[in-house]
Amino acid sequence: MYNVYNPYASFYYPNVPMCNLYNMYNAYTMYPSPYFGTAPMDNPEFFQFFRNQQAFFNEEMDDNGLIKLKDYGPEPFVFDINEATIRNNTYRTALWTGDHLQVTLMSIPVGEDIGLEIHPTIDQFLRVEEGEGIIKMGNTKNNLCFQKKIVDDSAILIPAGTWHNLINTGDKALKLYSIYAPPQHPFGTVHETKAIAEASEKEDEFLY
Repeated sequence: MYNVYNPYASFYYPNVPMCNLYNMYNAYTMYPSPYFGTAPMDNPEFFQFFRNQQAFFNEEMDDNGLIKLKDYGPEPFVFDINEATIRNNTYRTALWTGDHLQVTLMSIPVGEDIGLEIHPTIDQFLRVEEGEGIIKMGNTKNNLCFQKKIVDDSAILIPAGTWHNLINTGDKALKLYSIYAPPQHPFGTVHETKAIAEASEKEDEFLY
């Protein structure tokens, strides 16, 4: 185990793989560290310290001490989804892609929208972290009879086979994250703009 106090293996955690947080906890119970005294295992400061150290050695942090916005799947991962979503400035960035689920961050500029689309076999979950807009859904692309205003903290559930569009009607970027099950985009997807996303999707249709 390595730490900021000692670049070499620490005698507090002998023979403990750094990536195994559960073993790290067990080692802590056997070898209490003077840096945390008798802090309980559910102490958030204790947990966050080692999360930060693990992130540092895995190069997950940027110069400001925040996680880099990249695809961390399918490895175990814990992060502040509100902070990451608000910080994201791309139209779409995949943050975690597994075999059965995907999390993407989205930022929709003022006056723009996601675009009318449908996922025939994929249920989708959206949550708005910042901004406001209107969600439209329907069984056909010409009849979006379901329309609701969305604001901060709004959650949107889109059944498979439903046409939908999300429009930014506010005065700042609409920040949200999307969960697909199963994944909808390739691992590591980053679309800086909606135009790039649409071009990429057309290219995928051509290839497959």
